[in-house]
Amino acid sequence: MADAAAYFGLFLAALAAGSILPVPSEAALVAIILTSDHPVWIAVAVATVGNVIGSMINWTLGRGIERLRGTRWFPASEASIERAGRWYHKYGRWSLLLSFVPIIGDPLTIVAGVMKESPWFFFIVVTIAKLGRYVTVAALTLGGT
Repeated sequence: MADAAAYFGLFLAALAAGSILPVPSEAALVAIILTSDHPVWIAVAVATVGNVIGSMINWTLGRGIERLRGTRWFPASEASIERAGRWYHKYGRWSLLLSFVPIIGDPLTIVAGVMKESPWFFFIVVTIAKLGRYVTVAALTLGGT
């Protein structure tokens, strides 16, 4: 039962970290790796699933922001949105591979929603990025023990 609670806590930390909340999910992953007798891949999988779902929430928020476009108080002009769209289509799609990077990763996932990135492409690329980060954290943790 304690393991289930720990994995649920890891899932919640990773979910929050994948959203716009500044939560250090890597610390939760390291703690589980160091204190659990279960296979590391389970912890990596739980963290990855939570973090990807958090990023999908950001993508959905980005899609929802679009409905506010054209209102007087919307913070971006039509011209700036078009400029951002051109930039994203030129560089942004593959920049989702950086979605795991603190500070820039969360805004990238929101912009992907605003720019109507395909949910399947988004899911695949973000999953690769997030899984790569957690595998690296796990490998560094196990290499140091």
